[in-house]
Amino acid sequence: MTGSIDDQLSSLSSSQQSVTWRSPSNIAIVKYWGKHGVQLPRNPSVSFTLDAAHTDTTVSFVEKVSKDDEISIDFYFEGAPNEAFANKIAKFLEGLHSEFSFLRDYEFKIESSNSFPHSSGIASSASAMSALALCLCSIEKILTGWPTDSTDFLNKASHIARLGSGSAARSVYPDVAIWGAHEAIDDSTDLQAIPFDNQLHEAFKGYHDDILIVSADEKSVSSRAGHALMEGNPYAPVRYEQANRNMIATLEALKTGDILKFGKILEEEAMTLHALMMCSDPSYILMKAGTLAVIEKVRAFREETYLPLYFTLDAGPNVHLLYPDEVADQIWPFIERELVPHCVGGKVIRDRIGAGPRLLD
Repeated sequence: MTGSIDDQLSSLSSSQQSVTWRSPSNIAIVKYWGKHGVQLPRNPSVSFTLDAAHTDTTVSFVEKVSKDDEISIDFYFEGAPNEAFANKIAKFLEGLHSEFSFLRDYEFKIESSNSFPHSSGIASSASAMSALALCLCSIEKILTGWPTDSTDFLNKASHIARLGSGSAARSVYPDVAIWGAHEAIDDSTDLQAIPFDNQLHEAFKGYHDDILIVSADEKSVSSRAGHALMEGNPYAPVRYEQANRNMIATLEALKTGDILKFGKILEEEAMTLHALMMCSDPSYILMKAGTLAVIEKVRAFREETYLPLYFTLDAGPNVHLLYPDEVADQIWPFIERELVPHCVGGKVIRDRIGAGPRLLD
């Protein structure tokens, strides 16, 4: 469904018994790594909302015949029952009873599918948990009439998504989202993400993010475990100071259209993230040989051509290649010729900065 979030929400009917949201992944420019409390970040982060890398989630609900205190769900991933995911979702929903009073009064069927490999370092939890949060907030609106406007709706969806996956808090907003308290950023909070609100320079509109699938295998160390290992990392305090500095520099670059400064921070943040993994106890490496080969080729290409092609990584081996739309015709042939051979089955997700989640018919 197209139109503003307010228009989409107005289409919800009190008679419907299912709701479907498509929610995108996001790619962090300044990374959040390390958390405390209930899914609270040790440092603020800022991300591009993507478009093609997304999760579609449908939640169907029917009132229970006999009331009990159990959360009742059937969960299907890619069309098949998935008990492991179902157990995680059930545990997540158990913790949300104070947020959604209706959870124990209905039986739920949750069907979810991704446009990209899950658990391979493309923030699948961000798209999945934000899609689920949007569905739950929609059901609340169907049953109670609240939230009454898009601001309240997205604020709550971001908050609920964060409880499931920290980075998911950012996926409910279009273009650029900020998550985490910073004294120099108005309205920033650890509790939910906030939108960048029409401050993005034209230079970044339509920005490309081609995601090279170097490996589609599940990661050897989950992001949850990686965050926990930051508690004993000797470089953690310095990292948090660096992230706070990079937040201000990044937001300034996004406002002014400074692509060179943006690219420098983008790559610095990616390498810092993976250096922190290597300095953890126990240490671990998520990059693959193909990851390093791509990075070296990108740097050599940029030095030779002066074209603004930059890379970043999430907590995994797959490489995000970011560049302006105006140079796409010059950059894509290089990617196709030199970098795609490093991908599993030649798999590339040609993505770009996106307009945020949307309610599906």
